[in-house]
Amino acid sequence: MLETLRLDGKTAVVTGAGRGLGKAMAKALAQAGAELVCAARTSGQIEETVQEIHAAGGRALAVPTDVTDSAQVNHLVDACIDAYGKIDIMVANAGGGGGSRGNWEFWEYPDEDFEAVLATNLKSNFYCNRAAARLMVARAAGGVIINVASGTALRGNRHFAYPTAKGGVISLTKSVATLLGPHQIRANVIIPGFVLKGPPANEREAEAGKRHGRMVPVRRLGEWWELGPLCVFLASDASQYITGQSFIIDGGGLAGGLGPTGFMPWHNLED
Repeated sequence: MLETLRLDGKTAVVTGAGRGLGKAMAKALAQAGAELVCAARTSGQIEETVQEIHAAGGRALAVPTDVTDSAQVNHLVDACIDAYGKIDIMVANAGGGGGSRGNWEFWEYPDEDFEAVLATNLKSNFYCNRAAARLMVARAAGGVIINVASGTALRGNRHFAYPTAKGGVISLTKSVATLLGPHQIRANVIIPGFVLKGPPANEREAEAGKRHGRMVPVRRLGEWWELGPLCVFLASDASQYITGQSFIIDGGGLAGGLGPTGFMPWHNLED
């Protein structure tokens, strides 16, 4: 059974691989045997990820990429083909920019802010999925697409553009799974929530993490490395009959915890 989790001979592209959750998933895929292409806008960060994979005996290369530019995403996937001859796994993780540049009321929210958040968090996933699918279908050997959304997509939030985009990622994944299933390409989405993106920088951050963790049923926040095993499972043959599904990893926060909304719900306010 454990052999089905191995990724030996597989190639994977991971966007947003320079830090946090993306870096954790890239290193986990490499540990399972995959050859990696690590992408992000900041070349120094992905070079560090690549060096750590090399130090552990893996194989990886860094390709600086702005995932909001479809031409750069196409180049990223082509770089994987040039290096390894194929692409088996696409992990579209890059995203961010959840807040607005101003404290806008909903009816005042600027077009450019909304469009920027959609470009970073939804259009980028489409570009990655499309680029990977084109080459996976041409090779006719199947493949795996893993998108990354956010638990905020399943709740209301003051910074609504971000959860709106991430909600789109969930819907996109279902359609990708449906359209590409006949080509033996699976697509699933990871939905992190209440997960730290790295070790606390200082004692103040550590204490804040413990305090917020008490709002989660498991009484702690998740850690970045915990996404690695889930990513490996979804990329591997252990999940070969799973597609079009959402995998929430949040310690039960959405099920029974106190989820942050960015503001106090009106019915809790005193007159």
